[in-house]
This record gives sequence, structure tokens and C-alpha cells, in this order.
Amino acid sequence: MKPADVISQDTPWGQLPALMLPAYGETWLMVIIVMLFVVSFGGVLGVVLFNSSRQGLFPQPTLHRSLSGLVNIGRSLPFLVLMAAIIPFTFWLTGTTIGIPAAVVPMIIAGTPFFARLVENALRELPAEVTAVGLVSGGSVWQIITRAQLSEALPAIVAAVVLNLISMIEYSAIAGTIGAGGIGYLAVVYGYQRFDQHIMIATIIVLIVTIQLVQFLGDRVIAALQPHQGKHRL
Repeated sequence: MKPADVISQDTPWGQLPALMLPAYGETWLMVIIVMLFVVSFGGVLGVVLFNSSRQGLFPQPTLHRSLSGLVNIGRSLPFLVLMAAIIPFTFWLTGTTIGIPAAVVPMIIAGTPFFARLVENALRELPAEVTAVGLVSGGSVWQIITRAQLSEALPAIVAAVVLNLISMIEYSAIAGTIGAGGIGYLAVVYGYQRFDQHIMIATIIVLIVTIQLVQFLGDRVIAALQPHQGKHRL
């Protein structure tokens, strides 16, 4: 139960912007850094996963099973457990176990296999003719992947980016438990540990509004891309 003498320690509403704005900026800094790596690594991994399957350009059952197993392992652990489990690796890589660098490492490790699977699924949903037309046209593997597969799957891939972006915002809040900064750190240190209800309410509202805005903008981009499907084939 909240002690009676702590009630008066709620941060005045007028002082919240001074705390929330820097934390909000830190959250987006973490998320942007993570998404750059996740989209790059996860995108390549997803393309290789699909094209090493029986439906792909270079079927390699052993490679596909191995990569698929690694992706499944990466998706198996809850983020909080993963973050704690790789603390030695995070320290070896960044030299610290707190702050933004310590949060970015597990977020990338958690986000990459998730995005890779989403990209693989997006490519798997394409009609087989997309790859077949590229092959018949004499396109190289690179041309077929970029101009046929990825172009046709672009709306689904953007949807995957939006979904992953939302997940990374949520993960950044969880990373506040290791002092990573951002909105999550405010919620843990001020909202939970200091029983600051104003901070807790503000962080919840900010996270809800942010997620809704990201989803809304993502839906608009996806809707704008869909009419252009089929115009970029070889």
C-alpha cells in the first residue's frame, strides 16, 4: 500500500514536460538505432530464409532449417528474460550494463528474428508467378529479389516494420528496468519506486498515444503503397 507521507511527492503537472520530453527523446533514440539494425539484419535474414526454402530462388533445405531454428530460438525468450540472460555479452560488447547502449543490444537481438520471420511470411504470401516471371525474364538473383519479390511484398513489409517498431517501443519501456533511460525509466524510477502517480499516468498516456500514432501513420503508408503493387516487375 502506498504510504500516506508519499502522496504529496507526486510531480506537479506543470513540471512533467521537463521530465517527459528528454525521456521521450531517449526512447526514440533507442528505437531508431535498434530499427536501423533490425530492418537491415532482419530483412536480409528474412530474404535468405524465404529463398533458401523450396519456394525460393536457391533452395537449400539444410541452410533453411538451420536459420529457421535460430530464428525460433531468438523468438522463444520473453524480452525481460533475454535482457537478463545476455548481460555478460552486453557488457563485453558495450562495456556497460546500464543506459542506452545496454538496452540496444538485447533489443536488436530480440527484434531481428521477429522481423526476419515477418519478412519471410510476407514473401511467402506472394504468388509463385512473381519469382517465375523474374526467372523467365532472365533477371539475376539480385534483380528478382529487389525488383520483383521485395517490390511486390512492399506493403506487407511496411506492415512488418510498423509492427516491429511498436514492439521496440514497448521493449524500450521494459529496458527502463536496467536504467536505459527513456519513458520506461521514468515509469520505473519515478512512477513505481517513488509512487509518483502523475509520472505513471503521464507515461501511460504518452505510450498509448505514441503507439496509436505510429499505427495510424503506418496504415496510411500501407494503403498508399497497395495500389502500386504489380508495377515494378521485371
